[in-house]
Amino acid sequence: MKPGLENQHAPQTGRKVKSDDCRKRYAAIDLGTNSCRLLVAVPDDAGFHVIDGFSKVVRLGDRVSETGRFQQSAIDRTVAALRNCAERMANYGPVAVRAVATQACRQAQDVDAFLDRTKRETGIELEVIDPSEEAALTVAGCGDLLRKGYAHALVFDIGGGSTEIMWIATPRGEPARMIDMISLPFGVVSLRDEFGAESLPSETFEELLKRVDQHLQPFDQRNGISQAIAANTVRMVGASGTVTTLGAMYLELPRYKRNRVDGLEMRFDSIRLIGAQLAGMTCEERIAHPCLGHGRGDLMLMGLAVLRAVCERWPVGKLGVADRGIREGILAELMAADGHDKFGPKLQRGIFEI
Repeated sequence: MKPGLENQHAPQTGRKVKSDDCRKRYAAIDLGTNSCRLLVAVPDDAGFHVIDGFSKVVRLGDRVSETGRFQQSAIDRTVAALRNCAERMANYGPVAVRAVATQACRQAQDVDAFLDRTKRETGIELEVIDPSEEAALTVAGCGDLLRKGYAHALVFDIGGGSTEIMWIATPRGEPARMIDMISLPFGVVSLRDEFGAESLPSETFEELLKRVDQHLQPFDQRNGISQAIAANTVRMVGASGTVTTLGAMYLELPRYKRNRVDGLEMRFDSIRLIGAQLAGMTCEERIAHPCLGHGRGDLMLMGLAVLRAVCERWPVGKLGVADRGIREGILAELMAADGHDKFGPKLQRGIFEI
């Protein structure tokens, strides 16, 4: 995703909401380790239509894994981005808002002071959610991308400070059900802080792959994922910026376009080729790429390392790309709680209609 691109969701259908549109508006904010994101949407026959979106790279989690505390510059960037979100929401008067924060806020010792400042200066009350809630919202946000005729889906999100992996049952004609999930205690920002932004020596890279796989192996064994993959009953979906950026490069887009990338499917051999291309670039060259930029150019190699470990552990052969996740899951839950039929009477933790 092109970092810092505002309104990235707004043009996804080309429709404009009329000023006299009386449909209720709902808003969702996802404050991650790397980015601050907002969506404002209204219900429609397909589920919901996004009327405004905002995404800004804030790097809230810079050095948090190392120091245990937020950097003052990161706090200032994040509060400024949240103030922008508050101003945008004020234009629409949403009937329901949910704003969540993830790994950086779970990890920082001074999180309470940060939350107090955010509430005081922006009016936004952030809710720090645990990894299981983060996983449930991500999967709910993926929606119909999971409905592809497979009995199971393996969904992952390589975040800035943590990586969530979800094992989902997707029986035909029934609600999808989360069977299990795991949250790995590292993501692209924390790994970049540890290893740097340039390509790693082969020995260090192999050690990193082993570290990731040590977390994946017990999750695999207790759920029988490898056996299900061997039986060709699994669809793999990636909901992270690493994956969406790969999708844009796979399509050779001159700049990131969500409507081209969301729902794309890539073969593993294509992922390996693009990964090798990125590994051969310097950090400056990656930053200069129109689909990466300053927000992702220095993080991409760490995301590719985690992705490679996932693909080697679970050789599904193809990867579905989801430019959606927590915000979409929040919107679905807010609208379901308000009685919108598309989402059923209520979304329940671990069980959701797709």
